[in-house]
Amino acid sequence: MRLFSLGLLGLSLFPAPNYQLSKQSFVCPSKLEPLIEQMLKDLPSYANRVIQRSRFPKSKDSSSIYVLLAGKPNYNPLPLTVLQYQKVLPDKTEQVFFTTLERHFTNQGFQERQNSHWLFLTSLGGSRKLVMLYTQLGSTMPNQPPLPPLETSQGIIGQAVSLWLRDCQF
Repeated sequence: MRLFSLGLLGLSLFPAPNYQLSKQSFVCPSKLEPLIEQMLKDLPSYANRVIQRSRFPKSKDSSSIYVLLAGKPNYNPLPLTVLQYQKVLPDKTEQVFFTTLERHFTNQGFQERQNSHWLFLTSLGGSRKLVMLYTQLGSTMPNQPPLPPLETSQGIIGQAVSLWLRDCQF
């Protein structure tokens, strides 16, 4: 009993170390261009986490994918209202074009692929949400055209964008 009380006394003489993590206060930009610039910096790590979470046990022939870079944003939107037969919905989506560089590892080595993305965002209740994402996969063969665009909102980059927007608070 006496040792226990000395232990408590000893603990009270020395302040306990403060193990609180110093979380940087990051405010999500409300304007589109600074928001996308920050997102593109973080997008490779978000995408690689999506890839890691979705991996199945690998077979001998399976490949690994890593997103290395995201960048080259273009904010010039394509006019969508002219594509409607009757103007039903106003064009309030924000559009951004950007690229990613991916590295695909196989047993034979690796290949790099530059993919192009067309991102549609909308503002809802003080935050932005992904509406749709189209991706045009770059060819891994020299002098070959890229593949046709695919709707990839539920793909690696689409999930990474959605997660980043969820984590971003403004």
